Amino acid sequence: MLYFCTGFVDWLEKQQLPCFYKSVFGVECPGCGIQRALIALFRGEFFESFKLYPALIPTITMLVFLVVHLLYHLKNGAKILVSLFVFNVVIIFISYMCKLIV
Repeated sequence: MLYFCTGFVDWLEKQQLPCFYKSVFGVECPGCGIQRALIALFRGEFFESFKLYPALIPTITMLVFLVVHLLYHLKNGAKILVSLFVFNVVIIFISYMCKLIV
């Protein structure tokens, strides 16, 4: 099973798409790094994943909560999802501004 996971991550690494925004405008987009961060997360490199794209783990958390909310119709699920969405947007914005400045 571990070999399959390693093989899948290696295959996924070879299938990465280039950033259209970066190739046209020459600067990274707000989503740049998410593919590399996901691969690092699959490899168990949590700190590296966070450095590459800080919003990845909160985004995954939001998507998992969305699925749970859709399946079980949680009472305050919509409000929590909006809060998680705003939190993710703030993280993406701050990390993007840091990339542009540094």
